[in-house]
Amino acid sequence: MRPQRILAALIVIVAFVAGCSGRSDNGGGSEESAAGGGSGSSAVSSSFGDLSDVCQDGSAKGATALGVTDDQISIGVMSDVGFTKNSEFGDAAKVFTAWCNDNGGINGRKLVATVHDTRFMAVRPAVTAACKEDFALVGGGAALDGLGTKERLGCLLPNFAAQTSQVAELGSDLLVQAAPAQKLGYMPYYQFRYWLVNDAYPDSADKVGIINGDSPVTKVLGEMQVESVEAAGGKFVYNDLYPASGVSDWTPYAQSIKNKGVKGLIFYGEYKQLAKLESVLSGMNYKLDWIDPTNNAYGQPFLDLLGPSAEKQNNLVDLSGVLPNESTEPAMEDLKKLYATYAPDVALTTPAVRAFSSWLLFAKSAASCGSDLTRKCLYDTAVKETAWTAGGLQAAQDLTPGAAPSPCFNVEQATANGWQAADFKPDNGPYRCNIPVKKTTADYGSGVTLADVGKSSSDLK
Repeated sequence: MRPQRILAALIVIVAFVAGCSGRSDNGGGSEESAAGGGSGSSAVSSSFGDLSDVCQDGSAKGATALGVTDDQISIGVMSDVGFTKNSEFGDAAKVFTAWCNDNGGINGRKLVATVHDTRFMAVRPAVTAACKEDFALVGGGAALDGLGTKERLGCLLPNFAAQTSQVAELGSDLLVQAAPAQKLGYMPYYQFRYWLVNDAYPDSADKVGIINGDSPVTKVLGEMQVESVEAAGGKFVYNDLYPASGVSDWTPYAQSIKNKGVKGLIFYGEYKQLAKLESVLSGMNYKLDWIDPTNNAYGQPFLDLLGPSAEKQNNLVDLSGVLPNESTEPAMEDLKKLYATYAPDVALTTPAVRAFSSWLLFAKSAASCGSDLTRKCLYDTAVKETAWTAGGLQAAQDLTPGAAPSPCFNVEQATANGWQAADFKPDNGPYRCNIPVKKTTADYGSGVTLADVGKSSSDLK
Protein backbone atom coordinates (compact mmCIF):
# COMPACT_ATOMS: atom_id res chain seq x y z
CA MET A 1 0.00 0.00 0.00
CA ARG A 2 1.39 3.38 -0.98
CA PRO A 3 2.02 6.03 1.73
CA GLN A 4 -0.93 8.24 0.75
CA ARG A 5 -3.27 5.22 0.79
CA ILE A 6 -1.95 4.21 4.22
CA LEU A 7 -2.73 7.69 5.52
CA ALA A 8 -6.23 7.57 4.06
CA ALA A 9 -6.86 4.19 5.67
CA LEU A 10 -5.70 5.49 9.03
CA ILE A 11 -8.04 8.46 8.78
CA VAL A 12 -10.98 6.14 8.18
CA ILE A 13 -10.02 3.91 11.12
CA VAL A 14 -9.95 6.95 13.41
CA ALA A 15 -13.34 8.04 12.11
CA PHE A 16 -14.78 4.63 12.98
CA VAL A 17 -13.35 3.83 16.34
CA ALA A 18 -12.24 7.06 17.95
CA GLY A 19 -15.12 9.40 17.38
CA CYS A 20 -13.21 11.57 14.90
CA SER A 21 -16.00 13.68 13.53
CA GLY A 22 -14.43 16.87 12.37
CA ARG A 23 -15.01 18.85 15.55
CA SER A 24 -12.67 21.77 16.03
CA ASP A 25 -9.55 21.63 18.17
CA ASN A 26 -8.63 24.17 20.78
CA GLY A 27 -5.01 23.25 20.90
CA GLY A 28 -2.96 20.15 20.53
CA GLY A 29 0.70 19.44 20.23
CA SER A 30 2.99 16.82 21.63
CA GLU A 31 1.68 17.07 25.16
CA GLU A 32 -0.75 19.36 26.90
CA SER A 33 -1.17 20.08 30.60
CA ALA A 34 -4.65 20.48 32.03
CA ALA A 35 -4.05 21.67 35.55
CA GLY A 36 -7.19 22.72 37.38
CA GLY A 37 -8.17 25.88 39.17
CA GLY A 38 -9.11 27.82 36.05
CA SER A 39 -11.77 30.15 37.36
CA GLY A 40 -11.03 30.27 41.03
CA SER A 41 -14.79 30.29 41.64
CA SER A 42 -15.51 28.65 44.97
CA ALA A 43 -19.19 29.40 44.34
CA VAL A 44 -19.44 26.42 41.98
CA SER A 45 -21.10 23.63 43.96
CA SER A 46 -19.12 20.47 44.67
CA SER A 47 -22.26 18.41 44.00
CA PHE A 48 -23.14 17.02 40.59
CA GLY A 49 -26.52 15.55 39.72
CA ASP A 50 -27.31 13.18 42.58
CA LEU A 51 -23.66 12.99 43.70
CA SER A 52 -22.72 15.16 46.66
CA ASP A 53 -19.27 16.55 47.52
CA VAL A 54 -17.55 15.07 44.47
CA CYS A 55 -14.40 16.99 45.46
CA GLN A 56 -13.47 18.36 48.87
CA ASP A 57 -10.86 19.94 51.09
CA GLY A 58 -9.00 17.68 53.46
CA SER A 59 -5.70 16.84 55.05
CA ALA A 60 -4.65 13.75 53.11
CA LYS A 61 -0.88 13.28 53.23
CA GLY A 62 1.78 10.95 51.95
CA ALA A 63 3.45 9.85 48.73
CA THR A 64 1.32 6.71 48.67
CA ALA A 65 1.82 5.80 45.01
CA LEU A 66 3.51 6.97 41.85
CA GLY A 67 1.95 10.31 40.93
CA VAL A 68 0.62 10.98 44.44
CA THR A 69 2.22 13.50 46.82
CA ASP A 70 1.09 15.41 49.88
CA ASP A 71 -0.60 18.02 47.73
CA GLN A 72 -1.04 16.63 44.21
CA ILE A 73 -2.35 13.72 42.13
CA SER A 74 -0.98 13.37 38.61
CA ILE A 75 -3.39 11.95 36.03
CA GLY A 76 -2.81 10.99 32.40
CA VAL A 77 -5.30 11.50 29.56
CA MET A 78 -4.81 9.59 26.30
CA SER A 79 -5.84 11.42 23.14
CA ASP A 80 -5.19 11.32 19.39
CA VAL A 81 -5.46 15.12 19.39
CA GLY A 82 -2.28 15.70 17.38
CA PHE A 83 -3.75 13.60 14.56
CA THR A 84 -7.47 14.37 14.78
CA LYS A 85 -7.21 18.00 15.98
CA ASN A 86 -10.06 17.06 18.30
CA SER A 87 -9.43 18.15 21.88
CA GLU A 88 -12.61 16.95 23.60
CA PHE A 89 -10.84 14.63 26.07
CA GLY A 90 -8.38 17.36 27.03
CA ASP A 91 -11.26 19.81 27.35
CA ALA A 92 -13.15 17.47 29.66
CA ALA A 93 -10.01 17.07 31.80
CA LYS A 94 -9.60 20.85 31.97
CA VAL A 95 -13.21 21.40 33.05
CA PHE A 96 -13.25 18.62 35.63
CA THR A 97 -9.90 19.38 37.25
CA ALA A 98 -10.60 23.12 37.40
CA TRP A 99 -13.95 22.51 39.06
CA CYS A 100 -12.59 19.83 41.38
CA ASN A 101 -9.60 21.94 42.49
CA ASP A 102 -11.82 24.94 43.14
CA ASN A 103 -13.61 22.70 45.63
CA GLY A 104 -10.45 21.48 47.35
CA GLY A 105 -9.34 18.62 45.10
CA ILE A 106 -9.42 15.05 46.42
CA ASN A 107 -9.20 15.31 50.19
CA GLY A 108 -7.05 18.41 49.73
CA ARG A 109 -4.79 17.01 47.01
CA LYS A 110 -5.04 18.99 43.76
CA LEU A 111 -5.50 17.22 40.44
CA VAL A 112 -3.03 17.81 37.61
CA ALA A 113 -3.94 16.18 34.30
CA THR A 114 -1.52 15.77 31.41
CA VAL A 115 -2.80 14.98 27.93
CA HIS A 116 -0.54 12.38 26.32
CA ASP A 117 -0.85 12.88 22.59
CA THR A 118 -0.90 9.46 20.96
CA ARG A 119 -0.92 11.02 17.46
CA PHE A 120 -2.78 7.91 16.32
CA MET A 121 0.28 5.69 15.87
CA ALA A 122 2.35 6.79 18.90
CA VAL A 123 0.28 4.99 21.53
CA ARG A 124 3.14 2.96 22.99
CA PRO A 125 5.46 5.91 23.77
CA ALA A 126 2.50 7.87 25.15
CA VAL A 127 1.63 5.05 27.55
CA THR A 128 5.29 4.63 28.45
CA ALA A 129 5.45 8.33 29.37
CA ALA A 130 2.32 7.96 31.51
CA CYS A 131 3.85 4.96 33.27
CA LYS A 132 6.69 7.18 34.49
CA GLU A 133 4.59 9.92 36.08
CA ASP A 134 0.86 9.22 36.37
CA PHE A 135 -1.18 7.64 39.13
CA ALA A 136 -3.90 6.55 36.68
CA LEU A 137 -5.30 7.21 33.22
CA VAL A 138 -8.70 8.92 33.25
CA GLY A 139 -11.19 10.14 30.67
CA GLY A 140 -9.30 9.46 27.46
CA GLY A 141 -9.03 7.12 24.52
CA ALA A 142 -7.07 6.37 21.36
CA ALA A 143 -8.11 4.67 18.14
CA LEU A 144 -5.26 2.15 18.34
CA ASP A 145 -5.33 1.87 22.13
CA GLY A 146 -4.40 -1.82 22.02
CA LEU A 147 -0.89 -0.90 20.91
CA GLY A 148 -0.12 0.28 24.44
CA THR A 149 -2.03 -2.22 26.55
CA LYS A 150 0.96 -4.42 27.37
CA GLU A 151 2.97 -1.37 28.47
CA ARG A 152 0.05 -0.14 30.60
CA LEU A 153 -0.37 -3.46 32.38
CA GLY A 154 3.37 -3.89 32.70
CA CYS A 155 3.50 -0.77 34.88
CA LEU A 156 0.17 -1.64 36.61
CA LEU A 157 -1.53 1.55 35.41
CA PRO A 158 -5.35 1.57 35.83
CA ASN A 159 -7.32 3.02 32.93
CA PHE A 160 -10.64 4.79 33.58
CA ALA A 161 -11.24 5.12 29.85
CA ALA A 162 -13.81 7.34 28.18
CA GLN A 163 -13.78 4.94 25.25
CA THR A 164 -11.95 1.84 24.09
CA SER A 165 -11.44 0.66 20.54
CA GLN A 166 -9.32 -2.43 20.02
CA VAL A 167 -9.95 -5.87 21.44
CA ALA A 168 -6.57 -5.93 23.22
CA GLU A 169 -7.67 -2.99 25.40
CA LEU A 170 -11.40 -3.66 25.37
CA GLY A 171 -10.98 -6.95 27.20
CA SER A 172 -7.94 -6.01 29.27
CA ASP A 173 -7.25 -6.05 33.01
CA LEU A 174 -7.19 -2.87 35.15
CA LEU A 175 -9.68 -1.28 32.74
CA VAL A 176 -12.71 0.53 34.18
CA GLN A 177 -15.37 1.68 31.72
CA ALA A 178 -17.61 4.02 33.68
CA ALA A 179 -19.79 5.05 30.74
CA PRO A 180 -21.92 2.59 28.77
CA ALA A 181 -19.54 0.63 26.58
CA GLN A 182 -19.19 -2.39 24.38
CA LYS A 183 -18.01 -5.42 26.31
CA LEU A 184 -16.07 -8.22 24.73
CA GLY A 185 -18.25 -11.27 24.27
CA TYR A 186 -21.52 -9.33 23.82
CA MET A 187 -23.15 -8.07 20.65
CA PRO A 188 -22.77 -4.31 20.21
CA TYR A 189 -25.94 -2.27 19.68
CA TYR A 190 -28.06 -5.42 19.74
CA GLN A 191 -30.98 -3.72 21.50
CA PHE A 192 -30.98 -0.86 18.97
CA ARG A 193 -30.87 -3.30 16.05
CA TYR A 194 -33.70 -5.35 17.55
CA TRP A 195 -35.85 -2.24 17.95
CA LEU A 196 -35.18 -1.16 14.36
CA VAL A 197 -36.10 -4.41 12.60
CA ASN A 198 -38.82 -5.67 14.95
CA ASP A 199 -40.59 -2.74 16.56
CA ALA A 200 -40.00 0.44 14.60
CA TYR A 201 -39.51 -0.65 10.99
CA PRO A 202 -40.45 -4.34 10.60
CA ASP A 203 -40.70 -3.97 6.81
CA SER A 204 -36.94 -3.36 6.79
CA ALA A 205 -36.08 -6.64 8.52
CA ASP A 206 -35.29 -8.58 5.36
CA LYS A 207 -33.90 -5.58 3.46
CA VAL A 208 -30.87 -4.46 5.50
CA GLY A 209 -27.64 -3.17 3.99
CA ILE A 210 -24.22 -2.18 5.30
CA ILE A 211 -21.39 -0.14 3.83
CA ASN A 212 -18.04 -0.39 5.56
CA GLY A 213 -14.60 1.09 5.02
CA ASP A 214 -12.12 -1.17 3.26
CA SER A 215 -9.65 -1.66 6.13
CA PRO A 216 -8.64 -4.82 8.04
CA VAL A 217 -9.42 -3.17 11.38
CA THR A 218 -12.82 -1.79 10.45
CA LYS A 219 -13.89 -4.93 8.62
CA VAL A 220 -13.91 -6.71 11.98
CA LEU A 221 -16.15 -3.99 13.41
CA GLY A 222 -18.47 -4.43 10.45
CA GLU A 223 -18.60 -8.18 11.04
CA MET A 224 -19.74 -7.51 14.60
CA GLN A 225 -22.59 -5.33 13.31
CA VAL A 226 -23.69 -7.99 10.82
CA GLU A 227 -23.81 -10.64 13.56
CA SER A 228 -25.80 -8.32 15.81
CA VAL A 229 -28.39 -7.48 13.13
CA GLU A 230 -28.85 -11.08 12.07
CA ALA A 231 -29.28 -12.18 15.68
CA ALA A 232 -32.00 -9.54 16.03
CA GLY A 233 -33.86 -11.02 13.06
CA GLY A 234 -32.51 -8.88 10.24
CA LYS A 235 -31.42 -10.14 6.84
CA PHE A 236 -28.79 -8.48 4.67
CA VAL A 237 -29.41 -7.99 0.97
CA TYR A 238 -26.48 -5.63 0.49
CA ASN A 239 -22.97 -5.67 1.98
CA ASP A 240 -20.36 -3.45 0.40
CA LEU A 241 -17.03 -1.76 1.07
CA TYR A 242 -15.86 1.68 0.05
CA PRO A 243 -12.25 2.81 -0.49
CA ALA A 244 -10.52 4.17 2.60
CA SER A 245 -9.51 7.26 0.62
CA GLY A 246 -13.18 8.15 0.07
CA VAL A 247 -15.49 8.16 -2.93
CA SER A 248 -15.75 10.99 -5.46
CA ASP A 249 -19.07 9.78 -6.89
CA TRP A 250 -21.48 7.81 -4.73
CA THR A 251 -23.96 7.24 -7.56
CA PRO A 252 -23.01 3.57 -8.17
CA TYR A 253 -23.48 2.79 -4.47
CA ALA A 254 -26.80 4.62 -4.35
CA GLN A 255 -27.98 2.79 -7.46
CA SER A 256 -27.06 -0.58 -5.93
CA ILE A 257 -28.93 0.31 -2.74
CA LYS A 258 -32.00 1.23 -4.77
CA ASN A 259 -31.79 -1.81 -7.06
CA LYS A 260 -31.58 -4.21 -4.13
CA GLY A 261 -34.46 -2.49 -2.35
CA VAL A 262 -32.48 -1.73 0.81
CA LYS A 263 -34.74 -0.27 3.50
CA GLY A 264 -32.32 -0.06 6.42
CA LEU A 265 -28.67 0.95 6.02
CA ILE A 266 -25.72 0.85 8.42
CA PHE A 267 -22.89 3.12 7.35
CA TYR A 268 -19.64 2.30 9.12
CA GLY A 269 -17.36 5.09 8.08
CA GLU A 270 -16.74 8.81 7.93
CA TYR A 271 -20.02 10.67 8.15
CA LYS A 272 -18.82 13.24 5.61
CA GLN A 273 -18.90 10.43 3.06
CA LEU A 274 -22.34 9.32 4.21
CA ALA A 275 -23.72 12.85 3.74
CA LYS A 276 -22.59 12.68 0.09
CA LEU A 277 -24.26 9.30 -0.36
CA GLU A 278 -27.51 10.54 1.16
CA SER A 279 -27.50 13.54 -1.16
CA VAL A 280 -27.37 11.17 -4.14
CA LEU A 281 -30.10 8.94 -2.71
CA SER A 282 -32.33 11.96 -2.08
CA GLY A 283 -31.68 13.17 -5.61
CA MET A 284 -32.95 9.78 -6.85
CA ASN A 285 -36.07 10.22 -4.68
CA TYR A 286 -35.13 7.02 -2.86
CA LYS A 287 -35.84 7.15 0.85
CA LEU A 288 -34.85 4.35 3.19
CA ASP A 289 -36.85 3.47 6.29
CA TRP A 290 -33.75 4.19 8.38
CA ILE A 291 -30.03 4.93 8.17
CA ASP A 292 -27.64 4.35 11.06
CA PRO A 293 -24.64 6.67 10.67
CA THR A 294 -23.34 5.46 14.10
CA ASN A 295 -23.15 7.82 17.04
CA ASN A 296 -19.96 9.43 15.72
CA ALA A 297 -22.37 11.47 13.60
CA TYR A 298 -24.31 12.78 16.59
CA GLY A 299 -23.64 16.50 16.50
CA GLN A 300 -24.35 19.66 14.53
CA PRO A 301 -21.60 19.15 11.90
CA PHE A 302 -23.37 16.11 10.43
CA LEU A 303 -26.67 17.99 10.27
CA ASP A 304 -24.96 20.85 8.46
CA LEU A 305 -23.56 18.43 5.89
CA LEU A 306 -26.89 16.66 5.40
CA GLY A 307 -28.73 19.81 4.39
CA PRO A 308 -32.08 18.84 2.78
CA SER A 309 -31.35 15.14 3.39
CA ALA A 310 -31.97 15.73 7.10
CA GLU A 311 -35.68 15.71 6.20
CA LYS A 312 -35.60 13.42 3.17
CA GLN A 313 -33.77 10.58 4.94
CA ASN A 314 -34.23 9.09 8.42
CA ASN A 315 -30.94 9.07 10.33
CA LEU A 316 -31.07 7.37 13.73
CA VAL A 317 -28.24 6.90 16.24
CA ASP A 318 -28.01 4.89 19.43
CA LEU A 319 -26.38 6.74 22.34
CA SER A 320 -26.35 3.47 24.32
CA GLY A 321 -27.69 4.90 27.55
CA VAL A 322 -25.92 8.28 27.66
CA LEU A 323 -28.02 11.43 27.96
CA PRO A 324 -28.19 13.47 24.75
CA ASN A 325 -26.82 16.99 24.82
CA GLU A 326 -30.28 18.53 24.49
CA SER A 327 -31.46 16.76 27.65
CA THR A 328 -32.74 18.89 30.51
CA GLU A 329 -32.08 16.23 33.14
CA PRO A 330 -30.37 17.77 36.24
CA ALA A 331 -27.00 16.07 35.63
CA MET A 332 -26.81 17.33 32.04
CA GLU A 333 -27.79 20.81 33.16
CA ASP A 334 -25.00 20.70 35.77
CA LEU A 335 -22.50 19.62 33.12
CA LYS A 336 -23.52 22.42 30.78
CA LYS A 337 -23.03 24.93 33.61
CA LEU A 338 -19.53 23.60 34.33
CA TYR A 339 -18.57 23.95 30.67
CA ALA A 340 -20.03 27.45 30.60
CA THR A 341 -17.89 28.34 33.63
CA TYR A 342 -14.59 26.65 32.85
CA ALA A 343 -14.60 26.27 29.04
CA PRO A 344 -17.19 28.68 27.64
CA ASP A 345 -15.88 28.47 24.07
CA VAL A 346 -15.87 24.66 23.96
CA ALA A 347 -18.72 22.58 22.53
CA LEU A 348 -19.93 19.75 24.74
CA THR A 349 -19.84 16.38 22.93
CA THR A 350 -21.00 12.89 23.78
CA PRO A 351 -17.40 11.57 24.07
CA ALA A 352 -16.80 14.40 26.56
CA VAL A 353 -19.88 13.31 28.53
CA ARG A 354 -18.42 9.80 28.63
CA ALA A 355 -15.10 11.23 29.79
CA PHE A 356 -16.86 13.14 32.57
CA SER A 357 -18.41 9.90 33.80
CA SER A 358 -14.88 8.48 34.13
CA TRP A 359 -13.66 11.55 36.01
CA LEU A 360 -16.60 11.45 38.42
CA LEU A 361 -15.99 7.76 39.14
CA PHE A 362 -12.29 8.38 39.65
CA ALA A 363 -12.97 11.25 42.08
CA LYS A 364 -15.51 9.30 44.12
CA SER A 365 -13.28 6.23 44.33
CA ALA A 366 -10.12 8.19 45.12
CA ALA A 367 -11.85 10.26 47.80
CA SER A 368 -13.02 7.13 49.60
CA CYS A 369 -9.39 5.99 49.92
CA GLY A 370 -8.50 9.01 52.07
CA SER A 371 -4.80 9.41 52.81
CA ASP A 372 -4.15 5.82 51.78
CA LEU A 373 -4.58 6.55 48.09
CA THR A 374 -3.11 3.60 46.22
CA ARG A 375 -3.86 2.12 42.82
CA LYS A 376 -5.23 -0.99 44.47
CA CYS A 377 -7.63 0.98 46.64
CA LEU A 378 -8.68 3.13 43.68
CA TYR A 379 -9.36 0.20 41.36
CA ASP A 380 -10.96 -2.08 43.94
CA THR A 381 -13.30 0.70 45.04
CA ALA A 382 -14.32 1.65 41.50
CA VAL A 383 -15.26 -1.87 40.42
CA LYS A 384 -17.55 -2.28 43.43
CA GLU A 385 -20.02 0.09 41.75
CA THR A 386 -22.91 -2.04 40.52
CA ALA A 387 -25.25 0.75 39.38
CA TRP A 388 -23.03 3.67 38.33
CA THR A 389 -24.99 6.53 36.74
CA ALA A 390 -22.41 9.35 36.95
CA GLY A 391 -24.83 11.42 38.96
CA GLY A 392 -27.56 10.83 36.39
CA LEU A 393 -25.64 11.34 33.13
CA GLN A 394 -26.25 7.77 31.99
CA ALA A 395 -28.15 4.55 32.53
CA ALA A 396 -26.89 2.47 35.45
CA GLN A 397 -23.78 0.38 34.73
CA ASP A 398 -22.47 -2.62 36.66
CA LEU A 399 -18.70 -2.08 36.78
CA THR A 400 -17.91 -5.46 38.33
CA PRO A 401 -15.27 -7.21 36.16
CA GLY A 402 -17.00 -9.72 33.90
CA ALA A 403 -20.48 -8.26 34.41
CA ALA A 404 -22.80 -8.12 31.42
CA PRO A 405 -23.33 -4.74 29.77
CA SER A 406 -26.47 -2.75 30.46
CA PRO A 407 -29.37 -3.46 28.10
CA CYS A 408 -30.44 0.20 28.16
CA PHE A 409 -30.38 2.28 24.99
CA ASN A 410 -31.73 5.57 23.70
CA VAL A 411 -32.17 6.78 20.15
CA GLU A 412 -31.69 10.22 18.62
CA GLN A 413 -33.14 11.26 15.27
CA ALA A 414 -31.64 13.82 12.90
CA THR A 415 -34.07 16.51 11.76
CA ALA A 416 -33.86 19.88 10.03
CA ASN A 417 -34.45 21.42 13.47
CA GLY A 418 -31.66 19.52 15.20
CA TRP A 419 -31.31 16.20 16.96
CA GLN A 420 -34.43 14.97 18.76
CA ALA A 421 -35.38 11.89 20.73
CA ALA A 422 -36.88 9.21 18.48
CA ASP A 423 -40.04 7.34 19.44
CA PHE A 424 -38.22 4.30 20.83
CA LYS A 425 -40.66 3.70 23.70
CA PRO A 426 -38.45 4.38 26.77
CA ASP A 427 -39.45 2.38 29.82
CA ASN A 428 -36.83 3.54 32.34
CA GLY A 429 -36.67 7.33 32.46
CA PRO A 430 -35.04 8.49 29.20
CA TYR A 431 -33.94 4.94 28.30
CA ARG A 432 -35.39 1.67 27.12
CA CYS A 433 -34.04 -1.35 28.98
CA ASN A 434 -36.41 -4.28 28.27
CA ILE A 435 -34.47 -6.02 25.47
CA PRO A 436 -31.96 -8.46 26.99
CA VAL A 437 -28.28 -8.42 26.00
CA LYS A 438 -27.02 -11.18 23.74
CA LYS A 439 -23.63 -12.88 23.66
CA THR A 440 -21.58 -13.13 20.49
CA THR A 441 -21.05 -16.49 18.84
CA ALA A 442 -18.07 -15.52 16.69
CA ASP A 443 -14.55 -15.26 18.13
CA TYR A 444 -13.20 -11.72 17.82
CA GLY A 445 -10.12 -12.28 19.97
CA SER A 446 -9.27 -11.59 23.60
CA GLY A 447 -7.90 -8.77 25.69
CA VAL A 448 -4.45 -8.50 27.25
CA THR A 449 -4.27 -9.72 30.84
CA LEU A 450 -1.83 -9.16 33.68
CA ALA A 451 -0.66 -12.73 33.21
CA ASP A 452 0.27 -11.91 29.62
CA VAL A 453 2.89 -9.46 30.90
CA GLY A 454 4.11 -11.60 33.78
CA LYS A 455 2.02 -9.88 36.45
CA SER A 456 -0.90 -10.78 38.70
CA SER A 457 -3.49 -8.92 40.74
CA SER A 458 -1.30 -9.38 43.82
CA ASP A 459 1.28 -7.06 42.19
CA LEU A 460 -1.18 -4.16 42.29
CA LYS A 461 -0.29 -2.04 45.31
